[in-house]
Amino acid sequence: MRRYGLSDGQWERIKDLLPGREGHVGGTAADNRLFIEAVLYRYRAGIPWRDLPARFGGWKNVHRRLRRWCEGGVIKRIFRHLAADHDNEYMMIDSTIVRAHQHSAGARKKGGLDQATGRSRGGLTTKIHAIVDAAGKAVALSLTPGQRADITEAEPLLDEVDPEVFIADKAYDADPLIEKLEERGITPVIPSKKNRRNPRKILFSLYKKRNIIERFFARLKQFRGIATRYDKLKSTFLAAVQFVSAIIGIN
Repeated sequence: MRRYGLSDGQWERIKDLLPGREGHVGGTAADNRLFIEAVLYRYRAGIPWRDLPARFGGWKNVHRRLRRWCEGGVIKRIFRHLAADHDNEYMMIDSTIVRAHQHSAGARKKGGLDQATGRSRGGLTTKIHAIVDAAGKAVALSLTPGQRADITEAEPLLDEVDPEVFIADKAYDADPLIEKLEERGITPVIPSKKNRRNPRKILFSLYKKRNIIERFFARLKQFRGIATRYDKLKSTFLAAVQFVSAIIGIN
């Protein structure tokens, strides 16, 4: 296996989900695996597109093809297909901030489109929100500007999953979220904030498992093109986060 390349097991799990596969409508692409490995290499190494090694072909072609897959929802479908095989026993939510490089700024905001970059104490930043299952597999992801509060993405992401138990830190202690969880029959394991008059009792043995999502973020940020955002467009960066999350979630 080449450096930062796919293992044979990972390739077997995704090859039949890709456009251009044998028997798929349209032409058959002989280089699907090479293209996937080119994208992984770029985000793992955190290099500019034009510095992509020559063995992957022309960098403009790789980038253009990635944009087509983003716009066509290909990567989103791959992520959702792999995320569907998850553990519903318990899930957890959290977010992590990544620094947005100066090269990620300047995208045109057509129709007021949010590119998920904002200013916080760390400068220009993007926040990655994630829900992972008990095995540490990402099952729901979203992006917001770095200064956006964690809880704003909790309900939209929850609409994509149905766990028996939902684990989160104090940042998610809000009555509307707790009520929604209880209405759906989901047990909240969320510590109460200090200013709550009637603190809830939680199972700390379950709450300790929240380190699973911290380990997920640590693995995600091993990809330098994720730990630092270089992509101007939110759609491209989100597709990269979804794709890398899907790949690292394959056993």
